[in-house]
Amino acid sequence: MWGGGGGGWGGHGGGGHGGNLNLPGNAAEVRRARGHLSLVLDDVEFGKVYDQRVILRLLGYLKPHWKLTLLVMLAMLVYILTQLLVPRLVGMAINDYIRKGDVSGLDRVGMLFAAVVVANLAGNYIHLRGLARINQALLYRLRTEMHAHLQRLSVLFYDHNEVGRLMSRVQNDALALQEFMGIFAVGIAEILSLFGIIVLMLLWNFQLALICFSVIPVFVVAMVFWQTRARRAFMQIRYAISGVNASLQENISGVRVTQSLNREQINLGQFQEVNAGHLRANLNALRLTAGLMPTVEVLTAISFGIVIVFGGRMEQRGALEIGTMIGFTLYVQRFFEPIRALVMQYAMLQRAMTAGMRIFELLDVKPNLVDATDAQVLPPIKGDLKLEHVSFSYNQEVEVLHDVTLNISPGEKVAIVGPTGAGKTTLVALVARFYDVSQGSIAVDGYDLRHITRDSLARQMGMVLQEPFLYSTTVAENIRFQRRETTQEEIEQAARALGAHNFIMRLPEGYDTVLHERGSNLSVGQRQLIAFARALVANPRILILDEATANVDSYTERLIQEALKELLRGRTAIIIAHRLSTIQDADKIVVLDKGRIVEMGRHQELLSKDGLYTRLYAMNFQDEVSPSPAARPSA
Repeated sequence: MWGGGGGGWGGHGGGGHGGNLNLPGNAAEVRRARGHLSLVLDDVEFGKVYDQRVILRLLGYLKPHWKLTLLVMLAMLVYILTQLLVPRLVGMAINDYIRKGDVSGLDRVGMLFAAVVVANLAGNYIHLRGLARINQALLYRLRTEMHAHLQRLSVLFYDHNEVGRLMSRVQNDALALQEFMGIFAVGIAEILSLFGIIVLMLLWNFQLALICFSVIPVFVVAMVFWQTRARRAFMQIRYAISGVNASLQENISGVRVTQSLNREQINLGQFQEVNAGHLRANLNALRLTAGLMPTVEVLTAISFGIVIVFGGRMEQRGALEIGTMIGFTLYVQRFFEPIRALVMQYAMLQRAMTAGMRIFELLDVKPNLVDATDAQVLPPIKGDLKLEHVSFSYNQEVEVLHDVTLNISPGEKVAIVGPTGAGKTTLVALVARFYDVSQGSIAVDGYDLRHITRDSLARQMGMVLQEPFLYSTTVAENIRFQRRETTQEEIEQAARALGAHNFIMRLPEGYDTVLHERGSNLSVGQRQLIAFARALVANPRILILDEATANVDSYTERLIQEALKELLRGRTAIIIAHRLSTIQDADKIVVLDKGRIVEMGRHQELLSKDGLYTRLYAMNFQDEVSPSPAARPSA
């Protein structure tokens, strides 16, 4: 949403905490905050085989498709009913017509059987096609809703959750939940079929049915024993794949760092470790499933034997017709088919329930930064900023900023300098309202940031980061990213003003050239100039530059300095400084140390004080412009 950014606060995520896990300000302080916030998503919670909360919430997604859902359920009932009629028709044909030699009656049964087959095919087709449409609509809505929700969550949420694990929820878990809708419908069909078989067998021959059902208690005991072990096994698979995704995303995002430090084999070993954990989890679940299936097959064979032995004896005594015994044999086979199908789908059911739990856990995360109920729309501003006694901490233990008071006049150019961990990035993050202050207040043109809408603030504030994020679209689209109504003429005008037009026109398709991921087909300086152009067309009244020239060479920096003259004209600017050339012309230089303002003034004024700024200057800037002897710090 900002003029130069979009790629996460704090720069490029190639480090060791999940790729794009970008930590603001003092990263160590944020890492210590892990575990203290409810925003941290927990991947190790074990799910249930059946979670009513997940089911009820999923049913809510079916409301827009209730007509199609009703049609699918009716088609499913037709399919089940026709399946159940087949053994009964076979038994009737043998008992009433074949044994009596009634050919005309047998013809009627044949016609009825053909009608049942046609109805079965039609019901199955409508059921499967409608179910597929519902599944795709559900997947579309879930992913759209999750994407929209992730866009609303604050930077604090992303400070504490790895991108790979979030991707796993949006992609893998959404797909697993979509699969569940098919499993759920099939499972309902199998359960209805199972109860239908039981009822028909009891009505047909109560005594033989009870004898056949004698194996059910054995199966129930086996299922209870199996399920207690399978639940943890299948949940472990979901946790393991999240770890694999997180590791893979981190290694892909940080591939340049990996190659430059020759860590390919080390990273491969670490990935193999988490991948091996995923393999072990899958093999464990497969062993459990493979152990249960022979039990089902054995019980099926025993039931066949019961029908043949006891049914045969009853037939010899005249208590059972041969057609009934054959029909029972078919019912016994169909009786265990739903059980076998449910056992085979248990892994998917477990995965889907866990996926549903994880997805709804993500959707239930409340953004910690929301507009107040009485928030006003920020009118056009001049750019006056006031920080009054501002303190901030990422958790209750470590305070990053302490009682900071700072006034910035409209159009003033203010540089922020200080040692690593001083709180520079945290300060501008608060101005941009990526976080709310813990104490004190920040006001723009007299409006407290907490009492205005974030959208209206974003429209008048721009930001260019040290590592600009460019999207995989055209150069023109990247420049007009914040202001969609920007014309091509305005885009080119901004690029010319910043000295970017010439190199853009040398690209294969000029402004229509599609950039690679993160703009990797451009140099760092070229990416930065496009980020500046994006900020310029957004026309913000307040502009934040977070070490925007830190990663470029001296020649490119001179181009950027010329671009900055145009970009900063008439705007309030806050610049986190890395190089002397960026700050020596600043109207005001603010020196931060350990979260406090220790010095403030213009360049020469601060050098004459022989304080922290002088020491920072001597250490970091003397290679660019050597200070005069009078300005050098004393021994």
